[in-house]
Amino acid sequence: MSPNEAELRRRFAVREERFEHAGWCVDLIMPRAADELIVEEDFDADERLPYWADLWPSARILARHLLDAPPAAPAALELGCGVALPALALRHLGADVLATDWYDDALRFACVNSERNGLGPLRTAPLDWRHPPEGERYPLVLAADVLYEMRNAEILAALLPRVVAPGGRALVADPGRVYLSEFRNRMYSAGWRTAEIDRREEISDPATGAHSTVRVWEVLPPA
Repeated sequence: MSPNEAELRRRFAVREERFEHAGWCVDLIMPRAADELIVEEDFDADERLPYWADLWPSARILARHLLDAPPAAPAALELGCGVALPALALRHLGADVLATDWYDDALRFACVNSERNGLGPLRTAPLDWRHPPEGERYPLVLAADVLYEMRNAEILAALLPRVVAPGGRALVADPGRVYLSEFRNRMYSAGWRTAEIDRREEISDPATGAHSTVRVWEVLPPA
């Protein structure tokens, strides 16, 4: 066990979850329960909740999509990475990935998950979508289940033109959030195109066997 993983295990009650697809297998660690990480002051300030601490069906579907249709892009940016499964899938495929999140602890788990699965150091950085670094653009941008609030749809629509390189694209995996249409309308108004390129079922609750339908949307800048 690496010193970084040992430190996370000292700070958090953790659980492990295995992901397998297309001959690739990773064992991820994450906090035992996101609810245990809620900080009332953060919620009172801006309704912030630790969504990063779960491995959501959309992240698993986006990883499956990437493994089945490896992108040609040599570099990529993941937004709201959480425990970083899609970023790790791209690392496995040989891409240079920058995994970003609002929460520093999410980035710590992302790094440990890369190390413990033999993928080497994962580049990470904290990112406030409202203030991205100037001039940093990527041929591929990933986001899994990030449209759960209206403000996320608004900010993501404003962010993508600032981080997607000319001729690049974004892949947004979504389980049918109500604000997806707001995001797509805003991208259309800005001259961008969105198209559903994949749709899959994924277990959302192992205890009950409930499934989610997740769609992968390709978001393209104006020609």
